[in-house]
Amino acid sequence: MIAKKKQKDWNSIKTNDSWQIFKVMSEFVEGFEKMNKIGPSVTIFGSARAKSDSKHYKIAEKIAEKLSEEGFGIITGGGPGIMEAANKGAQKGGGASSGLNIVLPFEQEANPYIDPDKLVDFNYFFVRKVMFVKYAQAFVVMPGGFGTLDEFFEAITLIQTKKIEKFPVILFDTEFWGGLIDWIKTTLRDQYQYISPEDMDLIHLTDDVDEVVKIIVSFYEKRQLSPNF
Repeated sequence: MIAKKKQKDWNSIKTNDSWQIFKVMSEFVEGFEKMNKIGPSVTIFGSARAKSDSKHYKIAEKIAEKLSEEGFGIITGGGPGIMEAANKGAQKGGGASSGLNIVLPFEQEANPYIDPDKLVDFNYFFVRKVMFVKYAQAFVVMPGGFGTLDEFFEAITLIQTKKIEKFPVILFDTEFWGGLIDWIKTTLRDQYQYISPEDMDLIHLTDDVDEVVKIIVSFYEKRQLSPNF
């Protein structure tokens, strides 16, 4: 009897999963319709917990401003902290300011520096991550937590496996990221050979705002700017 009841419950769950497909599709459709109009853009990641008077907030704002002055729009996760800083910098630099906001039980409301026609709300992280990659010509990864790490590793995995075209992935702040990079080199690459030596070429590490801009601009001087999916 228990097995039969569980089977009945499982059948109900499977039916709900089928209908969920349409919710996922609707998020893709809305995202594609809004994002395919933004033009060449750079996605900037980082902690939602960074305060407006913090070093990383101010640097993210400056990077976004300088990239906007070079003609790039800015894409963020739409929330507070580093995301807010980057959207604020985009507006200061006269660039498109896009926010891909995720609906969470404890956070987050969209920040006020997103262009109204470039704000998209998502319920599904995986749909949101597709948008980050598809419409970005580079990733600038500021210090952050689990979400930032997730987005960083997804990008280099997609590039490593040639699922998307190569584009610049830049980690900002050598003190913050240095331990992770050392572990990747000494453990993944050297000790276990779980990555190839050339995989380290997928990652740039810097403390220089102008170098971030130079890496991205130089990369596209002889390349076409186009979506990555």
